[in-house]
Amino acid sequence: MRIKLFVFLLLVSFTAARAQEFNCKVSVIAPKIQSTPKRVFESMGTSITELMNTRRWTNLNFSPKERIDCNMLLTITEQSSADHFSGTLQVIYSRPVFGSDYLSPVVDILDNNIQFTFLENTQIEFSPERFTNNLSSVVAFYAYFILGVDGDTYSPMGGSDFYSQAQTVVSNAQNASEPGWKAFEDQKNRYWLIDNQIQAAFRPLRQFLYDYHRNGFDVMYTDLAKGRKACAAAIEALKSVHQAKPSSYNLQVLFNAKYNELVELFKGSDPQERAKVYNTLQIIDPGHINQYMEMMKPSR
Repeated sequence: MRIKLFVFLLLVSFTAARAQEFNCKVSVIAPKIQSTPKRVFESMGTSITELMNTRRWTNLNFSPKERIDCNMLLTITEQSSADHFSGTLQVIYSRPVFGSDYLSPVVDILDNNIQFTFLENTQIEFSPERFTNNLSSVVAFYAYFILGVDGDTYSPMGGSDFYSQAQTVVSNAQNASEPGWKAFEDQKNRYWLIDNQIQAAFRPLRQFLYDYHRNGFDVMYTDLAKGRKACAAAIEALKSVHQAKPSSYNLQVLFNAKYNELVELFKGSDPQERAKVYNTLQIIDPGHINQYMEMMKPSR
């Protein structure tokens, strides 16, 4: 009986290990706060890491090689009491490219509205049914958003269920006193990030995630020109998103991650393709026009 129980527990343990979706690297820094011991921020980082990397976020099974790589940098800028903190959170997600060790950057978010309470050496609890505390909801929101984006890069509209879960986190936080959750507060917050992502006007952006990565970068392993052509076509399709929602937060999040990659990708393309991509990018992402000019310079 004890042997059977051991085997059962081993199988449960194996299944739970495979269920972990993230390989998230979390850093917490507080360069302006000298009075609080460093161990408090180390404990904070450990708690966030445990929530991201040990919680089961989906019903899917992920092998260790399939886990989603992402980074979170929490910068504490103010501590108003022993357990109340404010700061910023940078969230970065990159997707592996088939046949290579290259990671293609997809999401680069800087959330400037981070406020939360935290006690040293406490576990961060998250409940999908209700708002428990702000830190757990912020972490859960970005976990679901990354899962949604990742799903979209592997199948058309493949992230829909995860976006719905991210929207539920936002809905549950509508009575929270902390900022970042409500429509009227800002056009660049968690509310609008997920609300835009599921709107019909942003379907071309979600289709871009699939066409650019699955039909573009994943194909370059065998046919560079074909893959790059698919990437160029995917970029062209984003014009409709810009026309419907000029300078949208979601496009900014995408291009904050992509602009360097785009410059390197199209530097070596033929002049006609490069010029077309450049002309499109200067319309839909004018904030990085100086960087895009680099792709138009003649190679030496």
